[in-house]
Amino acid sequence: MKKILTIVLLLSLSIHSCTKLQPKPPKDEEILDGPVEGLSYEEQVQFLKGDIAFNDDIFTVETGLGPLFVSTSCGSCHAGDGKGHPFTTLTRFGQHDSTGNKFLHLGGPQLQNRAIPGYIPEQIPSGATYSKIIPPANTGLGYLEAVTDADILALADPDDINGDGISGRPNWTIPATYLDIPVNSISNNGKYIGRFGKKAAAFNLLHQTVLAYNQDMGITSIYEPYDTYDQLEKDPEVGNQTIHDVVFYLQTLKTPRQRNTDNENVEEGKRLFIQSDCAKCHIPELKTGYSKIEALSFKTFHPYTDMLLHDMGEGLDDGYTEGSALSSEWRTPALWGMGLSKNSQGGTYYLLHDGRATSIHQAIMLHGGEATSSRNKYSSLSIEQRNQIEKFLESL
Repeated sequence: MKKILTIVLLLSLSIHSCTKLQPKPPKDEEILDGPVEGLSYEEQVQFLKGDIAFNDDIFTVETGLGPLFVSTSCGSCHAGDGKGHPFTTLTRFGQHDSTGNKFLHLGGPQLQNRAIPGYIPEQIPSGATYSKIIPPANTGLGYLEAVTDADILALADPDDINGDGISGRPNWTIPATYLDIPVNSISNNGKYIGRFGKKAAAFNLLHQTVLAYNQDMGITSIYEPYDTYDQLEKDPEVGNQTIHDVVFYLQTLKTPRQRNTDNENVEEGKRLFIQSDCAKCHIPELKTGYSKIEALSFKTFHPYTDMLLHDMGEGLDDGYTEGSALSSEWRTPALWGMGLSKNSQGGTYYLLHDGRATSIHQAIMLHGGEATSSRNKYSSLSIEQRNQIEKFLESL
């Protein structure tokens, strides 16, 4: 008996020692993954199903991958639900103005740069304009989807009536026929406000998800049944329930929680950010309207975006566009979660639409067009003050 007690004691000490050596789990504000608060039990189950489909399902030839594709899973482009890396860059090509894409018969709008055995990856056709796109973070998307059209339009000033040099406008798009248009949506000659994608060309998260399955992985669904290789209609390679589980997962990912809010440099950085007029496009606060997901209904949140298109000048004009956006116009990206971007980008920032900026300072200095005045105000600040703005942005 004494021998047995000794063994039990040694095992307990060993387990305790191993536990002490284990790294502490990250704090909630240090990660982007996780559900919003207030989901019902059934909604939590669906969130987990969507999480598994998004992050764990890896497509193979046997399960429908390709034959042309960019990635083999959703999560491979959005590690930890964060921003992508230059290795996961997407290439969009074939449209240079609002007249539409003239290269759809040659694989546009998405370049599939990988192929299963026996097939040849696509190349950008001669004469096609193109844009490199860093995959965005997924966090808080359901809140952005639930902002009302009326609130977005209230922020727009396409003719710059107030004379501040900023003329944001929505990207009016024609939604796919399989999409349900919410009753409070505002129509503009049969077009509706796009919300997602670098140029806000995707109407909602179902639209974005279905296109990603089809164009990124070559996976057909009941919504997008045509294979990207030969444009022939195929049986669905991903189930309808899985699609909706993934959409629900994206809708109910939590919002990033700001950190170091009591830090004096962060507080001063926010003041300087607003003073430099950066907050005229990167709106600090928005609110949701009604949502079928109760946890998202009528909530105030802090994304730092107006969800509108802005002309960012010649330096960020890559000659490619989508929908009615101009080639120099980009949707204001949400800034929340910026300080966590490095976690999914290999320890280095890759900012702006194509990841060309490897620091916050560089990203700001590349702003042009409507943002020129704000950039110049930032540039005129002392090094200490610019660092304070960067500290603030890193806290988001």
